[in-house]
Amino acid sequence: MVVKPKVRGFICTTAHPEGCKALVKSQIDYVKAQSHAEGFKKVLVVGASMGYGLASRITAAYSFGAATLGVIFDKPANGARTASAGWYNTAAFEEFAHADGLYTRTVNGDAYSKEIKDKVIEIIKNDLGKVDLVVYSLAAPRRTMADGTVYSSVLKTVGKAYTNKTIDLKNNTVSDITVEPATEEEIQATVKVMGGEDWQDWINALKAADVIEENAVTVAYSYIGPEITHPMYADGSIGKAKDHLFETAKAMTNADDGIKAYISVNKALVTQSSAAIPIVPLYISILYKVMKEQGVHEGCIEQMCRLFNTKLTKNSVETDEPCRIRMDDWEMAESVQSAVDTLWSEIKTDNLDSHADLDGYHEDFYKLFGFGAEGVDYESDVEIDVKVDC
Repeated sequence: MVVKPKVRGFICTTAHPEGCKALVKSQIDYVKAQSHAEGFKKVLVVGASMGYGLASRITAAYSFGAATLGVIFDKPANGARTASAGWYNTAAFEEFAHADGLYTRTVNGDAYSKEIKDKVIEIIKNDLGKVDLVVYSLAAPRRTMADGTVYSSVLKTVGKAYTNKTIDLKNNTVSDITVEPATEEEIQATVKVMGGEDWQDWINALKAADVIEENAVTVAYSYIGPEITHPMYADGSIGKAKDHLFETAKAMTNADDGIKAYISVNKALVTQSSAAIPIVPLYISILYKVMKEQGVHEGCIEQMCRLFNTKLTKNSVETDEPCRIRMDDWEMAESVQSAVDTLWSEIKTDNLDSHADLDGYHEDFYKLFGFGAEGVDYESDVEIDVKVDC
C-alpha cells in the first residue's frame, strides 16, 4: 500500500517502513564514520525502538561492536494498519546488525512487567552471560502494576498555574496558554510511571539473577532545560518524577555492589513526548534555529554517539558536581540561551518564520514516523507487514 502520514493530536497514526529503514541506516552510517572510544560489549536497552533509546542501541552496536538486547513495546502491522514506527525501526536495526555480524535480540512487551524482565533475564543467561551496560530509556504514559493498578502520568505544573507562550502546530500560531497545577495524586502517579522505581526493579532483578557484571554501568535519561520551561518540566509533575529518577541513581551507586548508575541530562529534541508538552515545542523550534546558526545542533544519534564515546566510556565518566552527565552542555551555553531569550521575548505569529525553525521542527516530527527520509519514494506501494524477531 501507499503510506501517507496521518496526524492526530500529537502523534502520527501511520509509519513508513522504508522511511524508517532509511533513517535507521543514516544513523548507523553516522556512527560508523565517527571515532570510537573503548566501550561496553553486552548492552541491554530498555526502551530501544525510538529516540534516545534507539540511538543508544545503534551507538553501542556500531561504536563498540556490542551485542545488544532491546526491550520495546510496539505493534506489528494489522490488515491495512501500519506497524508502529518503533516496530519498523527495530526491524531495520536487526536486519542491518545481522548483516554486519552483530548479535541482536529484541523482546516486545510491557517493560514494567515481571514477565518481560524474566524473559530478558533468560535470554541474557542463555546468550550473553552477563551485561555490562543497562540503558533505561523508557517513556510511557502509564504503568500497570502487578495487582492491576494503573498509574497515568500528567504534564502539569506543581503548586500554581503557569502562563506563557505556546504554539499551535496545526496552524502555526502563537498564543498564551495557562497550565493548571497537578493534584498530589497526579504527581505521585507521574512519579510511579516516570520515576526511578522500575529502573531500580530492573537492576535488582538482573543482580538477583546474576546476569549483570559487578562493575556494570547503568544510565537513564532526563532533561532540565531553561527557566522558561521549568514550570512545565523541571519544576512540574514530570520534573518530580525526574527528581526521583536522580535520587534512584544515587541510591543505586551508593549500594556498594560495584554498579554505577548515572543520569544523562540530554538536549531538548522533537519526540512524541515533547510534542505534547505546552510551551516546549515553541522553545524547541527557537532552539533549533539558534543552535543550527551557531553550528552546535545535535539530534538523537549525535547526542548518544558523543555520550558513549566522550562522556560515558568504559574507562571514565564526566559529570557535573551533582554527578549528572551534562549532554545539554551545548544547549545551555550562554551564547545559545541568550539568543533564545531574545527571540522568545519577540516571537509572535507574524514573525515565526524569522524567529523559529518550524520547518526543522516539523521535519523532525515526521521523521519520527519514517516520513521525509532522503531517497525514499513515498508515492510507491510498500509492504507494511515487516517481521521482527521477538
